[in-house]
Amino acid sequence: MSATVCLALTGASGLPYGLRLLECLLGAGCRVQLLYSQAAQIVARQELDFDLPSRPADAKAALLARLPAVDGEKLQVFGREEWFAPVASGSNPPDAMVVCPCSMGTLAAIAQGLSDKLIERAADVVLKEGRKLVLVPRETPFSAIHLENMLRLSRAGAVILPPSPGFYHHPQSVQDIVDFVVARVLDQISVPHTLMQRWGEDR
Repeated sequence: MSATVCLALTGASGLPYGLRLLECLLGAGCRVQLLYSQAAQIVARQELDFDLPSRPADAKAALLARLPAVDGEKLQVFGREEWFAPVASGSNPPDAMVVCPCSMGTLAAIAQGLSDKLIERAADVVLKEGRKLVLVPRETPFSAIHLENMLRLSRAGAVILPPSPGFYHHPQSVQDIVDFVVARVLDQISVPHTLMQRWGEDR
């Protein structure tokens, strides 16, 4: 049975990571429960010239139009306050959750256990149910407040995975750099991929 992954897009810079991750998850046969913030809509327009509609059904259609090769049957999109979504309850948690990119505001809310929006509630559920939570914080430099929030979440069981690409694989394009980070996320949630050659493999 394929894994169920909750993917949240928030208002940090780095939407190319999030959409590439969505493409790879669906390509691997995962069921994806997608959440996105209002700020993520702004960033999508700024970074990708992509209009992410407010209505979940329209957002799903727009995403599938952008990623025509994926299986749309495995994608569910939920609104910011859709409290009857499966991810809102510990009785039906996903196998893993990734917040990519993760804004410092979202990270802080999760660290403090706030659940005013579905993204934060879903993360709270994943943590309390002992499932894998991966946060991809896109900010630099980090303040002491940011670092303390990350430490608190790490101690609670979350994985803090800043999008820090390596260069030992000699990237030739921005897409190669994006794929490096996405590959690290997929490794954390045990989703197979062939995005890049692994260290020590024959070249």
